[in-house]
Amino acid sequence: MSGIGTKEIIDINRTASGFESSIVLHAGGRCIDVKSILGLTVTLVRDECYTLEIHGPDEVDAAVALLDAFAAAGLRVRMK
Repeated sequence: MSGIGTKEIIDINRTASGFESSIVLHAGGRCIDVKSILGLTVTLVRDECYTLEIHGPDEVDAAVALLDAFAAAGLRVRMK
């Protein structure tokens, strides 16, 4: 398993933090708040597939932005 770099983690975190919606990453039976940089740091690896769950007033825009941010980091993610 290969972790991702600090820049990619910060980019994902900053993208998520720009939205009001609740953004949760499901990974290996755990639920991680994507707005938590520590949670992302200890969770994200390149060869994993993640599921995003987004709820809130700007969830559609958040989904588009986060799918792009995860793809830019070379991570596979799908929406719940």
